[in-house]
Amino acid sequence: MFGPFRATSPLSGGLLWKIPFRLSSPQKARQRKRLRAVDAVIATVDSALARKGLTTKAVERWKAEMPTEQEMLPKDKYTMFDRKEKRYRKGVHKLPKWTRVSQRINPPGF
Repeated sequence: MFGPFRATSPLSGGLLWKIPFRLSSPQKARQRKRLRAVDAVIATVDSALARKGLTTKAVERWKAEMPTEQEMLPKDKYTMFDRKEKRYRKGVHKLPKWTRVSQRINPPGF
């Protein structure tokens, strides 16, 4: 009850793994680095296909639809659309497997 071995209250109960509200600066830097790495892979594949005189629908579609990391607004880099959220946005780090899933396009106006 009292003393060095008193019972501690869990941090506001709930889940064992707590997810902070915001991304930290290093998390944001790693997110930007991941986006740039994907852009580099797409550019490499596209240039290699162009040297062979080939093209693929998937690469052309990606280049037409997906913005590069430099073209994205910070809002789109670090948050994603969620219709259940109060302001329709939530941190991208709350998405399961957020380091492996591309989340570059959000509905217009959000």
